[in-house]
Amino acid sequence: MTEHRSEFGVKEMCRVLGVTRSWYYAHAAGRVTNRQREDQALLPTIKSAFEESDKTYGAKRITHNLRQLGRRVGKNRIWRLMRENGLKVKTTRKFKVTTNSDHKRPVADNLVKRQFSADAPNRLWTGDITYIETVQGWLYLAVVLDVFSRRIVGWSMNKRMTDDLVIAALTNAIVRRRPSPGFIFHTDRGSQYCSKRFRAVVGKAAG
Repeated sequence: MTEHRSEFGVKEMCRVLGVTRSWYYAHAAGRVTNRQREDQALLPTIKSAFEESDKTYGAKRITHNLRQLGRRVGKNRIWRLMRENGLKVKTTRKFKVTTNSDHKRPVADNLVKRQFSADAPNRLWTGDITYIETVQGWLYLAVVLDVFSRRIVGWSMNKRMTDDLVIAALTNAIVRRRPSPGFIFHTDRGSQYCSKRFRAVVGKAAG
């Protein structure tokens, strides 16, 4: 390994050969400790458990599994070996339903009829809700889009997908753009957009 370190890099060679970098450096210096030998013996078991989980098990889960097999090992040790060997857990985005069309609230007439075009700003807006990851965790995002400019003209974020979320987004757009009476606001007719409070805000703004 030492002969080829400049060509392939120590990290990549250790990954391919299944050895830890700390073991390599200690072995190269002739100072391999008992703990490093134990790490080297433990690494294949960790890799096997990690791969069998389809790369979804973290240090806590793998530690628990090894302890059930009678292996006395600490979570911090497992975490260190996983980090040193590039064993990163796959993160999956959880699917969240943002449209509930199965409700008994009144549904407005479809005035757009799939003709998503406008000849001037603030004539036709559309609204939608999505779910995004932020530093505060997963949040619902409601947006209002002006069909003419294709720009977001209003938005709101909340941990809960309630009427308040879409009302805040629409209010934000109305305050910023001040649409003339008669403008159309089109949505997927989800329950939040069909609430009495939301329809009151739209009706007041549209005149």
